[in-house]
Amino acid sequence: MLKTILAVLAACIAVLGSPALAAKPDLAVYGRLPNIEDAVVSPDGTKVAIILTDGEKRFLVIRSADGKTLKGVGAGTTKLRGIDWAGDQHVIVVTSQTTAVYGLRGPKREYYTATDYDLTTGKTKPLLQGQKDAMNVILGAPMVRMIGGDPVVFLEGVYFAAEEGMDVLFRVNLRTGGTQMLDSGATASTDGWLVDATGKPVAMSVYDNRRGKWQLRLRDDHWRTVDEADAPTGSYGIAGFGRDGKSVLVWRSTPDNKTVLREYRADGTKEDLAEGKALDGLLSDPETLALLGGYALDGDDLAYTFFDKTSQKTWNSVVKAFEGDRVSLVSWSNNRRKVIVRVDSATLGPAYALVDLDAKSASYVGEVYAGLTPEGVSPVRSIRYKAADGLEITGYLTLPKGREPKNLPLIVLPHGGPEGRDEPGFDWWSQALASRGYAVLQPNFRGSEGFGWDFIKAGFGEWGKKMQTDLSDGVREFAKQGLIDPKRVCIVGASYGGYAALAGATLDRGVYRCAVSVAGPSDLKRFLVTNIDLNNGEIGAAQRYWRRFMGVDSLRDPDLAAISPAQQAAKADIPILLIHGKDDTVVRYDQSQAMADALRKAGKPFDFVTLDGEDHWLSRGASRLKMLTETVAFVEKHNPPD
Repeated sequence: MLKTILAVLAACIAVLGSPALAAKPDLAVYGRLPNIEDAVVSPDGTKVAIILTDGEKRFLVIRSADGKTLKGVGAGTTKLRGIDWAGDQHVIVVTSQTTAVYGLRGPKREYYTATDYDLTTGKTKPLLQGQKDAMNVILGAPMVRMIGGDPVVFLEGVYFAAEEGMDVLFRVNLRTGGTQMLDSGATASTDGWLVDATGKPVAMSVYDNRRGKWQLRLRDDHWRTVDEADAPTGSYGIAGFGRDGKSVLVWRSTPDNKTVLREYRADGTKEDLAEGKALDGLLSDPETLALLGGYALDGDDLAYTFFDKTSQKTWNSVVKAFEGDRVSLVSWSNNRRKVIVRVDSATLGPAYALVDLDAKSASYVGEVYAGLTPEGVSPVRSIRYKAADGLEITGYLTLPKGREPKNLPLIVLPHGGPEGRDEPGFDWWSQALASRGYAVLQPNFRGSEGFGWDFIKAGFGEWGKKMQTDLSDGVREFAKQGLIDPKRVCIVGASYGGYAALAGATLDRGVYRCAVSVAGPSDLKRFLVTNIDLNNGEIGAAQRYWRRFMGVDSLRDPDLAAISPAQQAAKADIPILLIHGKDDTVVRYDQSQAMADALRKAGKPFDFVTLDGEDHWLSRGASRLKMLTETVAFVEKHNPPD
């Protein structure tokens, strides 16, 4: 019954926001910012904080559990990155902006800040502002604790000692407004903290970026090192608290490259949990902080596992209420009886719902994509195929709704990372392309995460090589099956996916009719040099990570030129569209400039679209929609769907 009610509501609201009898959905349905970006229930379960948008501007809205709007504040085009409750009358809002800070070396960076929104007064207050010898930025997610009845927020901030910035811990009492830097024991290499339910800092992660060494330090009466390891491609950090709410958890790699969740106790003993089992995330009690279980993709199913049988049974009942849909836990009250879930329907798209376990009922919070109708949601298939060397590749194939799955035009849409992955469920970019009449292939090529260490390792040294042909092997397989027309294929992607698009035009030729690169690296030597610059002239974890997949030992390695599309631009045999945000701090704008210069010099056709003021994640509605509109126009021109 609940499922039916939610479906009807979603369909009605979508119809009201969409033009009648449109042959194809408006691209803005997919391309503008989601209607809801986040939703969090208050600790007492009586209110819900929601990040709403009108497609471009963002709003923080507070509603009662029965759906009445209580408070709201406009954020304009500010990039709201997350929200969390601190007690029942305060909401902590995390925002970011791309900027260069006076007095700091280097180019623009993405800086994050935290603000308190007080529901009682209706006022907002930036946290960490005005602290002596410190920046008003945060380096990690806020940790909220209730201490003596007061909401207290612990923030990782930057404190300057001898002109060197250090990751230190600040304590902010939201009732009194008092802020203090804690006696931290921090070093220049500190990169993470954990504070227990009483407000005591109990764990610290330390990472030497230059040497690639990680340490875990625990505190009783003093800080002591309890574990250390080589971690050349990045810190292990801290995952949270263990089963008793006091022990500390870290995702660790063993010498044989198995991933384990290691639990460190105060008495110095440790235990490995979930050995060999990949979990995408952990489930913790919102009040005691104790580990309750975890969740992971099991094939294409999102599986939640609780240690406690009663909790497992309760969660299973929530999922059953939305039978046939993909249900994920977003937020819950302190007693875990009010639960916000995201419900991803294969026919209606995603929406948020608030489940009341005591009342055995649920209410509709809102759809994620305003104006999306069932006609605008194309079916998605899980697929498997063999790469040329026999390695099995999995992924997803979105088929245009209403078209016979035969000889379809295809868009290959590789994910970023490269150690990312595509997942089942609604994907706005692939759905937008499918709405135009294209089949969309999203392969989890070798090197993708979520399929075990051996699969990741299979990608080492295969950047631009087998990681690339894993994509075109998929094209050949589905052409063989008759699903797609091999003469009507384009490749589109962002970040590493953007690189793959450029490599499809220059390195793995003869497969595609056009290529669209959104923020893709093109000159890999320059890309690696940028990472050195950002680490004050030192080779750090980020560069070691990239070089592992590129299969090169140094910047002088000739293989860098061989797999750099900008160095191979003369080989390009198809039209290329370059799209890049001017404020990208991950893959900098000069990467697309370098590709444009190389294509121009070689006399090759290309278009270049600059997204002014945009970052790597397409955080602004206008530029996100512009990216999608330009992409669709380009592929329709060079690879017509009809």
